[in-house]
Amino acid sequence: MTQSPAVRTPGRSGPVRIGERAARTLVTELARRNDPKAALLVGATPESAVLAAAIDALLPGDTLTVVPAETTDAAALREHVTAQGRWVADRVRVVDSLAEADAAEVVVAAEPLTGTAEQARTTIEGLAKYLTDGSVLSVAAPVFRTEGAAAELDRQGVLHGVGADLVLRNTPPVRVHHLRFTPADAALATRLAPAHRPSSVPLTRGMHIDSNGVAAAGIALGLAAVARVARPKSKLWLLPALAAAPVAAFFRDPERDVPEDPSAVVAAADGQVLSVQRLHDERFGDGEWLRVAVFLSVLDVHVNRAPVAGKVVDYFVADGGFVNAMKPEAEHNVAAYTVLDTVHGTVVVAQRTGLIARRIVQRAPIGSLLARGERFGLIRFGSRTDVYLPVDAAEPLVGPGDKVVGGATVIARWR
Repeated sequence: MTQSPAVRTPGRSGPVRIGERAARTLVTELARRNDPKAALLVGATPESAVLAAAIDALLPGDTLTVVPAETTDAAALREHVTAQGRWVADRVRVVDSLAEADAAEVVVAAEPLTGTAEQARTTIEGLAKYLTDGSVLSVAAPVFRTEGAAAELDRQGVLHGVGADLVLRNTPPVRVHHLRFTPADAALATRLAPAHRPSSVPLTRGMHIDSNGVAAAGIALGLAAVARVARPKSKLWLLPALAAAPVAAFFRDPERDVPEDPSAVVAAADGQVLSVQRLHDERFGDGEWLRVAVFLSVLDVHVNRAPVAGKVVDYFVADGGFVNAMKPEAEHNVAAYTVLDTVHGTVVVAQRTGLIARRIVQRAPIGSLLARGERFGLIRFGSRTDVYLPVDAAEPLVGPGDKVVGGATVIARWR
C-alpha cells in the first residue's frame, strides 16, 4: 500500500496516544460547522479516538474521507467503518493513500507529530495542499518528547494559527493547533456553533471550571500543604485551604443556551448594565457607535463570550488606570479590544480591568472565527465589559440597571 508521509512520526521515545478529550479538540472545526461539508482525516486506525470523534461529529450532509495510518490496512479500516452501520458507511470513504483524497473544508491529522521540525514542516505543507480556501488544518504534537515538531507547530501557530488548545488530560499532554493558510469570509461565522475548548474542567453536565480557576485553586492548596508541613502545630494552613473553593468558584464556566435568532446580539458577560450610550471612537472608524457597558462584580461569572458571530480582525490593549469599574472614570482603565468583522459591520468588545481585576485573558487570535455566544476570554476579579455596535444597524433592548447573562441575554437586535 502506498502511503503519504504526511503523518509519519519518527523519533518517538514511547507511545503517544490521542485520547478522547484530545480527539474531541482535534475535530472541533468539523463539529462546529452546521452546513454540509467535506472533511479529510489522515492517519487513522480502527481503534483511533480521533476517527470515533470525527464520525460522531458528522451531520447528514457531511462526507468524511479517511486515510489509514502507515501501520493500518485499508481493508481493515473499511471493515470497521462498515460495521458502524449504514448511516456511517454512506458518509465515510476509506482510501488507500492521501493521493486519492480530494480537497476538504476541514483536514485533521489523526496522529500527533513527534519528529523533527523539518519533518513536521513537510507534513504540514503536504496536508495544507488538501485545504479549500479559508479551511482549517488541525494537528497535534506532544508538549514533551519531540525532536522539534512541537516548536515547529508553535511557529506555524504564530504565522497561521486561529486557535491552540493545551490538553493536559492526555498521555502524554498534547497541544492542538488549528491552522488557516488562506483568509476565511466573516459570513462563515454565522454558520458555526461555539467551539469546544478543553480549557475548562467539567464538574457537572452544565458547569465547568476554567483552567485559570483550576490553577489558582491548585496554588492555594499547595500553599496550604507547605504551611501544614512547615508549621504543623499552627492553623495557618486553613486560610489558603479554605480559599481554594471560592477561588475556583470565581472561575466557574456554565453552559449557556444561545438564542437562535440571527438578529440577536447577546451579552458578552454576566453582570449589571451600567450605561447604554451613543458615542464616537475614532479608533474603530468615523461612524457613531452604540455602546453597552456591563459591570461584573466578584460574584458574577467572568468568562467572556462573543456577542455576535464574526471574524477577529484586530486585537490591541490600551494602557490606563485601575479605577473601580462601576465609576465613569473606568472608561480609561487598562482594556483589551477585540475587533470583529461581521455581516452587519464592525463590532468591538472591550474587556476592561477594574479596581481589583488586573489580568485580562483573550484566547481568540486574529483570523479566528467566533460563533455568537462562544467563549473567547475572561477577566480576573471584578471588571467591566463593553460592546460597541454600529448605531445605525442595531437597536438596544436593555437599559441601565438591567441584569444580563453572558451568551444568553439579548442586549440588542440588528435592524
